[in-house]
Amino acid sequence: MQPLVRYQVDAGLALLSLSRSPVNALGQPLRAALLQALDRAAADEAVHAIILRGEGGLFSAGADISEFGSEASFAFPSLPDVLLRLTQIYKAVIAAITGPALGGGLELALACGYRIACRDARLGLPEINLGLLPGAGGTQRLPRLIGVEPALDMMISGQPICSARALQLGLLDRVVSEPEALLESCREFAAKLLADRAPAQPETRFAKPAADLSADFFQAYLSKHEARWKDRLAPRLVLAAVEAACVLPLSEGLRREEALFKQAEASAQSAALRHVFFAERKAGQIPGIDAALPLRPVQQVAVIGAGTMGGGIAMNFANAGIPVLLLEQKAEALERGLANIRKNYEISVQRGKLDAAQLEQRMQLLQGTLEYTDIADADLVIEAVFEKMDIKQQVFRTLDEVCKPGAILASNTSSLDVDQIANVTRRPQDVVGLHFFSPANVMRLLEVVRGSATAPDVLATVLKLARRIGKVAVVSRICFGFIGNRMLEPYNREAHRLVLEGATPAQVDGVLTGLGLNMGVLSMTDLAGVDVNFLVRDANRAAFAHDPSYYKVGDALYALGRFGQKTGRGFYLYEGRQRNDDPEVIAIAQQLAGELQVPRRAISEQEIHDRCLFMLINEGIQLLDEGIALRAGDIDLVWINGYGFPAWLGGPMHYAEQLGLSRVLEGIRHYRQALGEYGEVWFQPAPLLERLVAAGKTQIEKI
Repeated sequence: MQPLVRYQVDAGLALLSLSRSPVNALGQPLRAALLQALDRAAADEAVHAIILRGEGGLFSAGADISEFGSEASFAFPSLPDVLLRLTQIYKAVIAAITGPALGGGLELALACGYRIACRDARLGLPEINLGLLPGAGGTQRLPRLIGVEPALDMMISGQPICSARALQLGLLDRVVSEPEALLESCREFAAKLLADRAPAQPETRFAKPAADLSADFFQAYLSKHEARWKDRLAPRLVLAAVEAACVLPLSEGLRREEALFKQAEASAQSAALRHVFFAERKAGQIPGIDAALPLRPVQQVAVIGAGTMGGGIAMNFANAGIPVLLLEQKAEALERGLANIRKNYEISVQRGKLDAAQLEQRMQLLQGTLEYTDIADADLVIEAVFEKMDIKQQVFRTLDEVCKPGAILASNTSSLDVDQIANVTRRPQDVVGLHFFSPANVMRLLEVVRGSATAPDVLATVLKLARRIGKVAVVSRICFGFIGNRMLEPYNREAHRLVLEGATPAQVDGVLTGLGLNMGVLSMTDLAGVDVNFLVRDANRAAFAHDPSYYKVGDALYALGRFGQKTGRGFYLYEGRQRNDDPEVIAIAQQLAGELQVPRRAISEQEIHDRCLFMLINEGIQLLDEGIALRAGDIDLVWINGYGFPAWLGGPMHYAEQLGLSRVLEGIRHYRQALGEYGEVWFQPAPLLERLVAAGKTQIEKI
């Protein structure tokens, strides 16, 4: 059996190599092996210094996340125990860093007296993304090493930094160009330390981290960021831990950090974020598709349509270094589309996210054409034209004629039947839906719509490609609106109805943003376009013909040309991006309620929460029961990454589990009775929800 830590001694240097594939996660077995190796090196008189590295091209990606929330998280030896022991060794320990040193991996490096990294190294403390804070000394050692403000930036953002930046900050002692030179550089560095009789733990630059801070630094930092943090616990705990580093000796600060870490680990928010972490990893696992299935090559992409959506889609592939042909019908539209892409990249340059050379490099990957014959050799073609079935079908008839055999033909439809699109071709097995969310170059979500004939290798190929272009891909079967927009319908419907019954748009949206959503549903309708919302609804009008009050406020706004932000009026009045209440909307709702004989009344925040959220949850459970979604976690990913549902609540399905499925069912049944005929029509509990509650289940799964 291969040891978890390889131990070698050569010329007075002990080389300890972490060897727990694939990422050297610091779970209990590796921690125990590392502690044993450190003790062995400390006791070996032939060893004068220690070099600690990781095998497999990386140092360590951090803790074993599966241990969090269980006894294994702090099982002996805990990571803080191991790192404390490391700092007590009187021999210099040099961390030799290749690839990622993240989370506990970076904390391991921080506990070493010295750090040398390859140019490709990435160093970060991403624990905040799991609702946690660094719990093995990171909040105490990093501020002492690089200063409070840079340390806070790293921990609050959760983003890794490159080796050049780490060297600049003083996190690293040296950077080498190539991995092959790293070990020899560490040997030379160790020899110099020994020759200079350097201490095992050198004095840090910021031994008194608070020395240069203003007296109100931490309060001012909180005030500056609190609105953006909303109800998130982890950033506040990070701030408290770093403040402890400024006022307590290291030993006491470490104890304070441990207590704060355990508070975060036990929180519902961290449990929710860990749920999201594992949901992302499961989303790409499709039953019946072997991980070893050969994939189709994708070296050239074509996008049909150079509008806002098509241009955004094209940018995703150019960003990943994949050449893109952008096809339009008219030269003016093509030129406008390419100009808009350049403008988007120029904004990124202004914000420091790209440099001018990268902008030009990406633009060179984007070529325009007016001829379908030019895309004949494309490996993947994505249609991004107007959301009308006859238009999309005509595009696919043409693609069927011009595209090479084996090319993947994808539709960026947000709601239409992919099978109806595929069936106009002679190759339905090559057709798939790729629903990018707007703005496509920013939003992480990609709904991958699997048609009844979509070939397994097509599905596997686009899922891998999605990861390559930085998307969270979720597979959906076919129904109107797929996962996200189908769930949006009852959520949005209740918001509209609540305005008809007496709530204001600001009241409805305020309840939702108060929960932590990025935007209320009516604000989101204004942003997307009241007209767009109307046209999607109009395409499915037969499904709600039985309810004369259905979306009547939205229909009235559409008829008045109040299309949302782009016209300056929708549910709100707009001055630029400034959103203001509009009494005219209330008057419209009052008039419609009178015509429809809908009683108006004062509506509580609890009712708004329950009606909007319970209907959203109910529809998600129904989608799972129908097999449209594979897993409850997939639904959560759609709503977190596509609709701004708070990740720290875990998505709507996880949120329902935290509320209690019985509470959700009771609420739906209550409004089914309380809302009279409207309740009877729309508040029908999903059969799966009823079965889950009857069976005493606490998690959403198919039974």
